[in-house]
Amino acid sequence: MDNERIRRINALYHKSKNEGLTEAEKNEQRILRAEYIADFRKNMRAQLNNISIVEPDGTVTDLGEKHGK
Repeated sequence: MDNERIRRINALYHKSKNEGLTEAEKNEQRILRAEYIADFRKNMRAQLNNISIVEPDGTVTDLGEKHGK
């Protein structure tokens, strides 16, 4: 997600606290938040898929392969 969309999410949040949002703005806020959460989950999953564990016997377990990419 680019910085412009994050700034828009923050602007809508501050406007909602100060003066309230129109229905169109509420809808935009909901869509932007959903996109942000989807991107966050995608990035987190990519990080978790790159974790490898070295077992006590010296073998390496790739968690991405073990638990599905």
